Amino acid sequence: MASRISNIYGMDIYTDGGGFLGRVQDIIVDLEKGEVVRLTMEPLNFLVSKEEAMRILKEKSILYKSVKSVEDVVIVTKTRE
Repeated sequence: MASRISNIYGMDIYTDGGGFLGRVQDIIVDLEKGEVVRLTMEPLNFLVSKEEAMRILKEKSILYKSVKSVEDVVIVTKTRE
């Protein structure tokens, strides 16, 4: 099943146990492989420092391989990354 990446922006992210994690703010794509790598719950832009970007990636993002479902909301398996 295929979906436009733009449809994922702003979706709520929940764990498979029902816990709310946040909203999709940014999507990180591996352009060489053509696949989504991460969803962030804080925006990543050129204005954030390297340290802030690392914090967002560590604390406020989910590996896309943890995504179980994308329909009305994003459902993820919450695992330690």
